[in-house]
Amino acid sequence: MTTGLFITQLKDNPSKALLFEYKEEQYAGTNYHLTEIKKVHFDTVDCGGNPNEWNETHIQIWENPNERDKTEYMTTDKILSIFQKVDSIKLLDYDTELKVEYGNENFHTAVMKIKNIVEKGNQLIVRLFEEKTLCKAPSELPEGQNKTSACCSSTKGCC
Repeated sequence: MTTGLFITQLKDNPSKALLFEYKEEQYAGTNYHLTEIKKVHFDTVDCGGNPNEWNETHIQIWENPNERDKTEYMTTDKILSIFQKVDSIKLLDYDTELKVEYGNENFHTAVMKIKNIVEKGNQLIVRLFEEKTLCKAPSELPEGQNKTSACCSSTKGCC
């Protein structure tokens, strides 16, 4: 999901509680805060020697341990106001993929893609998912091996 589409979803659903589902039926606590919006630039070279560059936008959410008794989630309006404030200081790229960085005591910190957003009554639920690691140099894979299989092959010079 792009940053622009996410912001549109917030605008189209004013005053709703915004929940982040990081695993099926497991949500970031009501004590979460959006602590940072990151403009991330990747400048990489894969194991086959192919250079790549791209940009993403990452939002970091964090559960405040001092607010464990908080009963209400942040609203779409509050999150939207944070995006607007950041955009006024550093222009956001609305075409970049938006990912969510999150972790808690029961879930390792991960940067996750947005699977979809679901409206449920007065809630807007952002469903996240973890990506599997992929070989970035598929042309270097032995014949018959797919991108989700092991990338390294001494015969192809990859890794």
